[in-house]
Amino acid sequence: MPRTRAFWETSMLQGTVKSFDPATKETVVLTDERVEYHVPAETFQRSGLLRLTLGQRVKFDLEGEGPQARVSYLNILTLPD
Repeated sequence: MPRTRAFWETSMLQGTVKSFDPATKETVVLTDERVEYHVPAETFQRSGLLRLTLGQRVKFDLEGEGPQARVSYLNILTLPD
């Protein structure tokens, strides 16, 4: 079940693209706190983005908590939601 955020938790996480495979669209993002999250290919495809560049800043949202958390939303930091 997706985690519901409280009103004070409305900001998304920010991070940097650590890896991106253009063929499979598999992506790994690294938060500023050095926590890695795998971005499923279907999440990338839903984002409407065509590609990412290593080191590019992104914002993302998580579904779940702890080791089972997965990226459910991804966008370039400078683009509106």
